[in-house]
Amino acid sequence: MSTASTRLPEDRYGRSSDERADRKLRIAAIVLGGVLLALVGYFAYYYVGRNEISAQVITFKATEDKVEVHLEVHKDSGADGYCTLRSQSADGAEVGRADFRFTGSATSIDKVVTLRTTAKGTTAELLGCHAG
Repeated sequence: MSTASTRLPEDRYGRSSDERADRKLRIAAIVLGGVLLALVGYFAYYYVGRNEISAQVITFKATEDKVEVHLEVHKDSGADGYCTLRSQSADGAEVGRADFRFTGSATSIDKVVTLRTTAKGTTAELLGCHAG
C-alpha cells in the first residue's frame, strides 16, 4: 500500500507567498544598502577629502605666562584657515587657548607662535585646523 504525498504539485499553484515576501525583502535590502553606501561615501569625502589644512606641533617651550609653539602647517595653495592650540597646567587645567590664522599661497608654513597663558603651562596641544 502506498501513502499519499502531502506536497503540492510543483508549478501548479505559482510561487508561494513566502517567496514573494523574500523577494520584496531582498529588494528593500539592496535599496537600503545602496543608500547607506552613498551616505558613507559622502561623509568620507566631506571629512577626509576636503581637509585643506593639516598641522603638527614640532616643539614647545613653556614659561610662566606663555608657551612658544613651533608649528608646522601644510595646506592647499590659496587656502586660508586657522589652527587651535591649547595649553594645560600640571594638574590638567586649561591655562590657555588660541586660534592662529594662516593665509597666503604658500603650501607649507613653519612658524613659532606664542600662546599666552594664565599660569605656567606644561603642554602645547594642537586641537585641530580648519579652512575658512
